[in-house]
This record gives sequence, C-alpha cells and structure tokens, in this order.
Amino acid sequence: MRNDLRLVGEMNEDFTATEVLLLGRSEIEELLNMGEAIKAVEHSFRLKTEGGTIMPPKLYLNLPQYQGDFRAMPVYIDGSAGVKWVSVYPDNWRQNLPSIVATIILCDPNTGYPLAIMDGTYITNVRTGAAGGVAVKYLARRDSSVIGFIGAGMQAKTQLLAISEVLPQIKEVKVFDLHRDTSLKYAEEMGSGLSLNIGPVETIREATEADIVVTTTPSRTPIVKKQHIRPGTHINAIGADANGKQELEADLLTGGVIKIEDIYGTLGEVVANIKKGRENDEEITIFDSTGLAIEDIICAKLVYEKAKEKGVTTFKLL
Repeated sequence: MRNDLRLVGEMNEDFTATEVLLLGRSEIEELLNMGEAIKAVEHSFRLKTEGGTIMPPKLYLNLPQYQGDFRAMPVYIDGSAGVKWVSVYPDNWRQNLPSIVATIILCDPNTGYPLAIMDGTYITNVRTGAAGGVAVKYLARRDSSVIGFIGAGMQAKTQLLAISEVLPQIKEVKVFDLHRDTSLKYAEEMGSGLSLNIGPVETIREATEADIVVTTTPSRTPIVKKQHIRPGTHINAIGADANGKQELEADLLTGGVIKIEDIYGTLGEVVANIKKGRENDEEITIFDSTGLAIEDIICAKLVYEKAKEKGVTTFKLL
C-alpha cells in the first residue's frame, strides 16, 4: 500500500499527517460478526430515540437512464461522524455484481479528518440483517419457530443469520423465489451453514404460512396478501425501501393510508422501553425496514476500533 498519497492544496507548516485505515471486504468480514452487529444496531436505535444522534435525510441521485440510483447518508452517532455513499442497481446480477454497492467514510468529529475509508457493501448487508434481528427480538412471538422467506438473495441470507442469533428454536425455514434454482441454492447453503431444516416452496402463499415472514424483493406490486397472514405473525418487510416499491398489500397497513396518529412508535422506542412491543400472541406486527445511516456508521465504528486493535495497515493522508 502506498504511504505517500498527497492531496493537492495549500497547507501551512503546522499541518500534521493523519493516519487513515483502508479496509476492504475481506478485512471487514473478519472483523464484524452478526452477533456484534445486532448489539451495535440495537444500541444505535436506542441512541436515536434518546436524542444522541444527528441524521439528516438521505440524498438521492436518481439515474433512471441507467436503471439505478445513488444515495448519500450522513450521520453523527456515538462520537463518530461519517457518510455512506451507496448505489442501488437491481439488474446488476446480470453482470454478476451485487445490486447494492457502498463505500463508507468514517471521520473524527474533533478535526473533520477521515479515520477510515472502507467497503460498505458488506456492512450494509450485515446491518440490514441485524436490524431485522432486532425487530424479531422485540416484536415476534417468543415461541416462533417457522420462518418463511420471499426472495432468496443476499439480504435473505443476512436476515436468517440475524434471526437465528435471537431465535435459537427455529424448526423450519421455507423459501420462495421466482427463480427456483436460487431457492435451491439458498436452502443448500444456509441449511448446511446453520444446520437448519430449509426447504423451497412453490408459492408465496406457502411461504407466508409461518410465524415470521421475511420479504426481501424489489417488487413494485403487493405480493403478500392480508388474507394469507395468520394472527400472531410477525413480518420483516425489507425490500420496499424506495418510492414505487411495494411488497405488502395495503390492507395490512391500515388500508394503505397512514396518518400520524396511526403510528404507534418507532422500533427505537420499543428498544428503549419507552413503548411496548408485542402485547399479545394474536397481534400481527410489521417491521417495515428502510436503512438508516446510524446503523452503518455505528457498525463502521466497531470495525474501525477492532481494526486498530489488530494493527491493520494504515496510510498517511498528507
């Protein structure tokens, strides 16, 4: 790694070099595990509820001519400032590329200088899964044992990894994907890795016959019908994260027209014990997930601290 990278510009003689960590996916995979990510994300929800974060709305750069978009997600949390620059290109699978590609810059809020520049794609996948795990921990029935997945891509993998951390009594996992080969591959890979009984199903309705239903699709039309969801079910709706996307039938969400007074609270309020989560075993609970920068930066901070402890190579930003 070069250590003589220089920024062009005027600098006075009092300027001091700052060490910056460069972290790729392989290093981050060794430094961040799902159990740690769940704890970090849960902590970030609590901090946000307690007013310990600053998080402006994400900025979108829409590029419909390329069938994708970019998003800038800045935040301050827990003594760290940072930004995630992430692109979402649903058709990237055609080029054997991930649909979500991200870079995270973690900075020192005391000076404004970068502490680390790291791959954000893996962190995005893990922290989104972790958020789903936190939701299941607080909202699913404690006796939940059957999980149904609609969509069998990367996010379905991290959702299951997280749920298995907070719900050790899983007995069965059903998975549906439009591409049956993808379902079969998912069942084989995740079943052997987690020692779980995972089997592909032929229809979405079969996948919804479960205690917990997880949707991880880019669908723009509702695919989960209210009539197929049993009392007591918890739903992690992960895929509909932008305008125009929809996975759940409107009737599952108070007819689709949600007023301020219809909102019970945030997951952070439940985590912070300000409001109750599930109150009985007949309720249908829904975690409608849209990624928050607090999740990314708190996980990036954890990765940075562990990397420093292990003496990961740095370079000088002069």
